[in-house]
Amino acid sequence: MKGYAWGSASLLLVTLAQLLMKWGMVQIPLLSLSDIHLSWFLDHLPPLIAVACGITGYVLSMACWYFTLQVLPLHRAYTLLSLSYALVYLAAVTLPWFNEDLHLLKTCGGLLVLFGVWLIHSKPAQNAH
Repeated sequence: MKGYAWGSASLLLVTLAQLLMKWGMVQIPLLSLSDIHLSWFLDHLPPLIAVACGITGYVLSMACWYFTLQVLPLHRAYTLLSLSYALVYLAAVTLPWFNEDLHLLKTCGGLLVLFGVWLIHSKPAQNAH
């Protein structure tokens, strides 16, 4: 059960990291190196903080992933992490600041991911011989 807790923490952190990175990067305009001054950083501080928090979320997710792999077999742990694809899509289409459209094909893809995770986790784990 401890492995699933670490895996869930990794899943939530990586999902949040992806959403923060998406929001922050969309807010930062294209620029050249000559455009970067202290005032530019101050003008774009919230998106830069969001990107930094997203990167931190990835690092923390990797730490949780390390502890997950100490307990769970890879085939079970990895499928938990794939749930982030469905969660990110769900958040992107429901949260208004992402302005993403709902598409039937993408929704079917998310449902297939959920079905695959359920399929792999529906049978009890077998001990290695």
